[in-house]
Amino acid sequence: MQHVIVVDLGYGDCGKGTVVDHLCATRDVHTVVRFNGGAQAAHTVVLGDGRKHTFAQFGSGTFRPGVRTHLSRFMVVDPLTLAAEADHLVGLGVHDVWSRLTVDRAALLSTPYHREANRAKEIARGADRHGSCGMGVGEAMAYALRHPDDAPRAGDCTDPPLLRAKLRRLRSNLGVDGPPVDACVEAYAAFATTVSIVDGLRIEGPCVFEGAQGVLLDEWHGFHPYTTWSTTTFANAETLLAGEPAYRLGVLRTFTTRHGAGPLVTEDPSLPVTDPNNPANPWQGAFRVGHFDAVAHRYALDVCGGVDGLALTHLDTASAHPDLRMCVDYDGVKPTRGPTGDLDRQERLTRAMASSRPRLVPVDDWTAAVEEQLSAPVVLESHGPRSEDKTSTDSAPTVAARVTC
Repeated sequence: MQHVIVVDLGYGDCGKGTVVDHLCATRDVHTVVRFNGGAQAAHTVVLGDGRKHTFAQFGSGTFRPGVRTHLSRFMVVDPLTLAAEADHLVGLGVHDVWSRLTVDRAALLSTPYHREANRAKEIARGADRHGSCGMGVGEAMAYALRHPDDAPRAGDCTDPPLLRAKLRRLRSNLGVDGPPVDACVEAYAAFATTVSIVDGLRIEGPCVFEGAQGVLLDEWHGFHPYTTWSTTTFANAETLLAGEPAYRLGVLRTFTTRHGAGPLVTEDPSLPVTDPNNPANPWQGAFRVGHFDAVAHRYALDVCGGVDGLALTHLDTASAHPDLRMCVDYDGVKPTRGPTGDLDRQERLTRAMASSRPRLVPVDDWTAAVEEQLSAPVVLESHGPRSEDKTSTDSAPTVAARVTC
C-alpha cells in the first residue's frame, strides 16, 4: 500500500480538505488520520450533488462510504464541538459517522475552560493580537506543558471521578468561568460511550494523513509569535507511521492568503479575490489575500524537508483573475530555516519579513511556473471545490487495494 500525507505549505486554507476528499473518492482509502491541530480546522468539502460540510475534527473523507477517521494522540479533541459536527453530517446523510471514528486515549481534550482562557488572553493583547481561532486549542497545549499529569485527555472520559478532579483543578488553575464541572463530566462520559477510544493507531489499510493549518504557522518554524501551538509539518504523521513509507503531498493555492495578523509579504488589498468559506471573524480577524509567494513556499519546503509532489488549487481563480502575479524574490530578507526551538530568531525573521517587499512577475502557465519555482512536480490540479474539478498527473500518488497490515 502507499499512504499519503497531506500538508499545507502556506498559512492554512489552501484546500487540504478538498484534496483529502478527492484522494478518498478516487482511491481505496481505509482511514483518514488527523495528526495535528484540533477543532479550529475548517476544511470545506463540496460534493457533486451539492452537499457541503466544513470538517473540523472528522476526516475530510467522511462523505465517502466506509472511510474511517482516527484522531491521533497529536490531536486536541473537543468532544462538544465534535458532537455538533456529527449532527451536521448525519443531517447530510452520513448516518454512521460515530461507528467510523476512533480516538487515541492520549489525545488532549480542549474544554470550555481552555476556550475562556484563550479568548481572555487574546482580548488582553489588544492591538497586538496573535490571531488565535479562539477555540482553546493552544491553551490546551500550553496547559499540558505546565501541568502534564493534570491535563485532561480523551481516555479520562471513561473515568468520571478522575476527569472531575482534573477539570476542577483545570478551572481553578486557569481562573476562568464556564459551565459547571459536573455538566462537562456528564457530556464527556456520554462521548466515551459513543466513540471507540483506543491505544494508538492501528493501520489496517491505506491511510491519508490530513494535516491542519499550514507549515508557515508551524510552532517552531513559523513566523513567531503569529504561529500555532502545533507541529504542522510531516513530522507527526511520520512518527505515527513508525517507519512505513508515505507519499508527501504539499498543498498550495494560486494565491497566498492568511487569516489574521502576521507577515504576508505579497498582500495586495486591491486584488478582487474573495473566499466565501473564509470570512472575517472576531478572533482571527480579516482574511487577507496576496499574490503567490514562491519565496515563502520555498521556505516551507525547506522547513518540512521537501515533498514528493504538489497539489495546486484554485486554478479557476487564477484563470478568472489574470492580474494575479507570482513573487519570485524579496527586496529584503531571504527566509531560511533555523534551529528548532529558537523562537527569538523566528521573531527577528518575522520583523524582517514585515519590512520586505515582493518582486512580482506575470504568470502564463501556473503549473509550469510553480514547478519551476519550487522544484517539485504538480501532481494534482484543482479547478474547483468538488472532486470532479480535479485532475491527477501520471506521477500522482496511488493507494493500493485495501489490505490488513
